[in-house]
Formats: sequence, structure tokens, C-alpha cells
Amino acid sequence: MKHLTILLFLFILSCQENTKVKTDENEAIDEKILTDEEIGQAILTEEKIKINSIGILVYDGFFDLDAFGPHSVLSSMIGTDVFFVAEKKGSVKTSSGIEISVTKTIEEVDKLDILLIPGGTVGTVRASKNQNLINWIKKIDQTTKYTTSVCTGAWILGEAGLLKNKKATTNWYRAKEKIESYNAEFVQERYVQDGKLWTSAGVSAGIDMSLALVNEIKGETYAKLVMLNLEYDPKPPLKGGSIENTNKGLVNHMSGMYDQILDTNK
Repeated sequence: MKHLTILLFLFILSCQENTKVKTDENEAIDEKILTDEEIGQAILTEEKIKINSIGILVYDGFFDLDAFGPHSVLSSMIGTDVFFVAEKKGSVKTSSGIEISVTKTIEEVDKLDILLIPGGTVGTVRASKNQNLINWIKKIDQTTKYTTSVCTGAWILGEAGLLKNKKATTNWYRAKEKIESYNAEFVQERYVQDGKLWTSAGVSAGIDMSLALVNEIKGETYAKLVMLNLEYDPKPPLKGGSIENTNKGLVNHMSGMYDQILDTNK
């Protein structure tokens, strides 16, 4: 029995050593230092599609990070014009009171390679009922290479009929209910791609989606350069941030807050 125990121990140790060798080999591959020439060649080789224009639709009450996060990522694509567009020129106020000056209106923009729609709360509901905006979105979507949304921005796409028979996600608040109300299939993911339609979950997920778009468009090497530039390596200080890992009482409390806000402003 003693000999059998020793043999078993040696076998386990051997397996651990083999695993360590494989891990070290993978790390060695990742740590290979690329030259400038190799990086340049990789970027040229990996680029799959040319994107010239990206319009981020803004309206009073949109969430700051829904728009600014993707803007920071997507504007890193050299040679691409990334801009905010609104129903009217002038000041547009975010949900937290930040004012931005918009110089392009929907009447002046009749074609985009990428359309991105941020979310919000009351402002988003109002935007989703604005027929002028909805008509413009439908028109732009006809020729986009990608039509995208962040957070409750999917509600606006839904009102435009662009989620029908698609897989999509949105902010966690009544997410399944909202997506299915637009005859779409809800998927509980940070971001979801269905053809040229890309939707992302709440607020910060818009950054994930935007990085995935850069990877899709410009390739992995370029996307990793963008991630490094933003030092995007998130490590939350606390466990939480989604309905799966947050105390149910907190989820119910915030759901009630949203119910009250939206009911009050119907």
C-alpha cells in the first residue's frame, strides 16, 4: 500500500509539472516582444472593414458613460470621424447635468457606417416616442454597417422596429420583459451581436461592446493597442454590478426606484 501511495503521488506531481510546462509555453508565446514592423504588418493584415463615420445619437437625459465610453474607444480608430448628433444643434444635457455642444443635426446626417444609441431613463423613454428621431434611425439603419446601442438605448431601437426577430440585450431593469416586448429574444450577456445589430447591457458594458467592435473591424492587435491606451483591465473593488452577483434586496430596491421614476414621468 505504501508503494502504491508513492506511485500515485509521483503521478499527480508529474501531471502538475506537465501542466506547468504548457502554461509556461503559453506565457512565453504571449511575452514574445513584437517589433514595430510586426505590429504594423499585423494591423494591416487584420483590418477587415473600413469605417469612415460613426454617429452617436444624443438627447437630453442620456447616461454620460453610455456615450463617452464608446466615444473614447471608437475615436481611437485612426481615419474615422466619430461625432455626436442630435435632433437640434446646441446644448444637450446628460442625466447627470453635463452639457455638451452638438454641431450636427439628424437633418444633416443621412448616412453612417456605425450608429450608436446610448441609454438613459426618462430621457430615453421620451426619445423612443419621438417620431422624428425614430424615422431618422430607420433611414440611417438602411445603410449602416453596424447599428448599435448601449444600455436602455435598445429601447429606442426597439421602438424603431429594429430588434424584431433579433437576439439582443439591454440594461438589467426589466430587461427580458422589455426586449421581448419588441418581439426580440433576450440574451443575458454583456453585449450581443446578431448580424450587424450589436446591443450591450448597462452603461459600462458599452465599453466592452466598443472594444469588440474594434476587434471585429481592425483586428486583435489594434484592439489590444486601444485597450492598453485606455489601460482597460477592470478589477472591481467589490463583488457586484449585475443582478446575478448583487443582493436580491438591493436589486429589488433599485428596481422600485426605477419604477417610481418612470411612472412619475409617463
